[in-house]
Amino acid sequence: MSKITIALEAAVATVIENMPKDGAARTNRQRVYVDRAFAQILKLIAPRIRHFVRQYGLTAHWEDAEQCCAIAVHRAIESYDPTKAQFTTFVNWQIRGELQSLRFRLMTDQRPSAKKVEATTVSLSALAATDGDEIAPEAMIEDEDAVARTEAAASDYLAEGAVSQLIDAYVDQLRKVGVEALRRRPRSGARDRGEGPRFKRADPAELEKLEARLSRDREIVARRVFDGATLDEVSLDTGATKECVRQIARQATRLLTGIAAEAPRFEIMADDARRAVPPVRPRRAGAAKVPLLPDPGALHNRLAHVEAIEAERAAYVTPVLPVAQLVLH
Repeated sequence: MSKITIALEAAVATVIENMPKDGAARTNRQRVYVDRAFAQILKLIAPRIRHFVRQYGLTAHWEDAEQCCAIAVHRAIESYDPTKAQFTTFVNWQIRGELQSLRFRLMTDQRPSAKKVEATTVSLSALAATDGDEIAPEAMIEDEDAVARTEAAASDYLAEGAVSQLIDAYVDQLRKVGVEALRRRPRSGARDRGEGPRFKRADPAELEKLEARLSRDREIVARRVFDGATLDEVSLDTGATKECVRQIARQATRLLTGIAAEAPRFEIMADDARRAVPPVRPRRAGAAKVPLLPDPGALHNRLAHVEAIEAERAAYVTPVLPVAQLVLH
């Protein structure tokens, strides 16, 4: 073996000997020995590294290539087995692999597939200077709408979560009412089994039907109230009639409004609902009341007068209320 090979083997042996065993912490003495031996290894294979860097055409990226070669040497030392090969042969393949990977990352136009389409690698740092003004590469690829899209996506995500929790609270309330109604319903054979009113239990079959109905109602509320699906779409997908869908959505709107107003976690949604509904203005003191009967002094009512009809004479009218009859002159 040559002097360089012998020196490499000795330096690598020094590094391996001072590596911590079984995950133990490295001492300061071991760290000093490893650093000195590793620097000696890089000094001995420096000509080899320069040769490979030129061979792979990475002279324009010399610093990156040297760092990759140092990583290759470190990996070679960790996996080196003196009984299988010499370190000089083993480290050559490690350096070649790291430099090949670096060339593919930095010079994508050197690949055969890139040469077919005449692709060219362009450095952002080279394009940073425009008309004498230096522009950071990050500013050239900055997306101005990224913040707005991120905030909108986060808002939609939070809104979907709040809506889902609100619907869950609505379904839980319906389930509680439904289970209580099933417990009160008499079951066949309960008296024979000795089940008193204090030990009533809901029928499992009825509970399954209740859960199926609640699942259907949940889908109707989610799609009709919050997603704005049409009656035809919801009716076709859930199998319920349009009138049933309309009634479920109407009832759910009232219950959801009450739940949002009572639960503190839905306070924001309740405030939005209040702002969406226009407030009712109270009547001012002394405001004129609109009469129920027509004004006889109006131009279109001058040729008519109003007479009261007794309840006996109006058989088709409820006898509690008097009826007014419009008689034309």
